Amino acid sequence: MSVELRQDCAYALLTPTSMGVRLTPPAGQPVHSSDTFFMHATSAESNVLSVVSYLGLRAKVLTAFIKDSPISRFIRDDLSGRHIDYEGPEREQGGPWGYRHQINIADSGYGSRGPRVYNDRAGEVGRTLRTADFDLERIFAREGVQIMHFSGLFAALSPETGKLCVDLARFARQHGTRISFDLNYRASFWESREAELRQAFQEIAALSDILVGNEEDFQLSLGLDGPEAGGTDLAAKMDGFKSMIATVKQSYPNATVYGTTLREVVSTNVHLWGALVSEGRNWHLAEPREITVLDRIGGGDGFVGGMLYAILRGWEPRTWVQFGWASGALATTFLTDYGQPADEDQVWDIWRGNARVKR
Repeated sequence: MSVELRQDCAYALLTPTSMGVRLTPPAGQPVHSSDTFFMHATSAESNVLSVVSYLGLRAKVLTAFIKDSPISRFIRDDLSGRHIDYEGPEREQGGPWGYRHQINIADSGYGSRGPRVYNDRAGEVGRTLRTADFDLERIFAREGVQIMHFSGLFAALSPETGKLCVDLARFARQHGTRISFDLNYRASFWESREAELRQAFQEIAALSDILVGNEEDFQLSLGLDGPEAGGTDLAAKMDGFKSMIATVKQSYPNATVYGTTLREVVSTNVHLWGALVSEGRNWHLAEPREITVLDRIGGGDGFVGGMLYAILRGWEPRTWVQFGWASGALATTFLTDYGQPADEDQVWDIWRGNARVKR
């Protein structure tokens, strides 16, 4: 089985997102004891696009910027360096208490000390994005998009971004664009907004061709009943996911591809990493293997990006989970929270376990 893609398209992959910056102390040091930080542009959705863009397919983000902001300039330059196109409105900052980009401050952890992430999203300009900010007829009808990717993080940011995602999904479906949706449930985003967000997530999921998430994501985002938790080991997680997808297929028959990652943390820098993909009636498993982790943030996004890249390239379904697994593993070796593959061979070497020097 394959995912049939529209061919007359300017872009392979498109996503709406709220861009921000991430500040990380070097060498795995804690935030509270550091005075030097590495800064890079970030968002879960652009992390997904990086796999595709670094490997030569055209990708684009729909986002918002702040007029005359050096941080907006930094983000634009970063996206350009990652070969990602962008478009979106510029908002006036509105003074020191006005708009800004989100700030993500992250302690990567080390050894027995786990990572800690601190999100500062007050005044986030991306929360203001709305459908009227974009010419959807031009984007989908005249330019064309093969896959539209959504994350539940952006969809849940605000009532405006939720409506934007629903409108984008509807327009994408009308113009033959395939839809990928990583549910990415976050309890803090959903507080006091369950009815509003449940309706939006259910509509996007109903229009989606590819659904990504763990068992809890499907249950809490879509309101589906699932099996009782069978434990925290990887075998139980696989069984739970398979049972959950059987339920999801009954409620969302349009989707034909489902994926999830499988992770068991041995220490901050040693994980057992696996992945599971369902296409049609077939299951494809990347058996959990030990990987060495520099920074775990973005591994799941790397998996999604690798899986979508394999689908975009028209590869056999059994390779989707393999390339996704390896792309996720690659992302955990970078200080950035997105993978930057040099070429396909580098990703396939990770899948094969080949870490020998290449000259």
